[in-house]
Amino acid sequence: MKPIMFIIIFIVYLLVNFYVFQHIWVAMPPNTIGRVALVSFAVIAVSSFFISFLAGDAMPVWLTSVLYKIGTAWFFIMLYFFIILAFKDLFGLANRFLHFMPADAITRYTKENWVGFSFMIGFIALFMICGYIKYQWKVRVDVPIQIYKTIGDSTANRSLRIVAISDLHLGYGIGKKEFEGWINTINAENPDIVLIAGDVIDNSVRPLNEGNFAESFHKIKAPLGIYACLGNHEYISGLKNSLEFLEKAGIHVLKDSAALVNNNFYVIGRDDRSNEWRRPLKELTDSLDKSKPLILLDHQPYHLEEAEAYGIDLQISGHTHQGQVWPISAITNAIYEKDHGFVKKGNANIYVSSGIGIWGGKFRIGTQSEYVVIDINKK
Repeated sequence: MKPIMFIIIFIVYLLVNFYVFQHIWVAMPPNTIGRVALVSFAVIAVSSFFISFLAGDAMPVWLTSVLYKIGTAWFFIMLYFFIILAFKDLFGLANRFLHFMPADAITRYTKENWVGFSFMIGFIALFMICGYIKYQWKVRVDVPIQIYKTIGDSTANRSLRIVAISDLHLGYGIGKKEFEGWINTINAENPDIVLIAGDVIDNSVRPLNEGNFAESFHKIKAPLGIYACLGNHEYISGLKNSLEFLEKAGIHVLKDSAALVNNNFYVIGRDDRSNEWRRPLKELTDSLDKSKPLILLDHQPYHLEEAEAYGIDLQISGHTHQGQVWPISAITNAIYEKDHGFVKKGNANIYVSSGIGIWGGKFRIGTQSEYVVIDINKK
């Protein structure tokens, strides 16, 4: 991230936090203990977000993990406080001009009132608990597709079972125990191959190495192996360290390259858009035998029409998280042609996953955490 962009984000984040905490201060009845607790929480919640990202690798893993979870969880909680408080302010502003209710009716329950204060806190707490429960529920997405090519022996149109995942974001937020629960879910599907559409790592390789996550990856049972493309977070966490970890984990990383799997089909992995010099998809497919199925892993779902143009039979992408929570999901829906789900273009079958993991706070509101079971040419 460019320094100027970081400075802008830092300033905006501080301003939004000031707006939220100032309104909470006004809503809370005068109470020394309560206001000391509020100020203490504000300092911890706001500072932990930046400390965990800027100095996390210099601290013990457990401490960074705690700060990361507090800071990123507050990021999303703050968002909903901001939405509610901004709506209240806009409603009050409209009332000043339109006079559709008594002027003191709004402030009666939003200023120094335990009932209004408790209702606001309780409502947001319940909302976030529901979001946390929704994140924990991993949705199985079944995608059966038919392609006009054979897999394996041309005399028998064999099927192929893929378990596709993306956006694991393993690290300070998502630990080894949680990840191994995902592995049990994946193995229960009896996949032939596991494909990962980027962002295995969150923002640092250090917790993965110290926690020996590589050992966990070797517990995945897929006869044809595990293949992955790079995501933008592999660059954020340091490309060299990321590649070393992925190799140790037994993952076949395809960085602008293709692999012929079992002499039956190709898996093509594009480098992430973080590398502005990545090779065009046309170059990656020109030399391949297009009588065999072509499966593409491309982390960020841009230019989906290229899959059809260059003979891709199946494309798997991720990155969007489908916004993770509403109303961010409305933004990703506007940015991407397809920010989640299945789309078919000609003979190309494309699936954009909302991810099995998550960035930061573990909340899913209006979106889902998922793993995708793709059966190709299953009778």
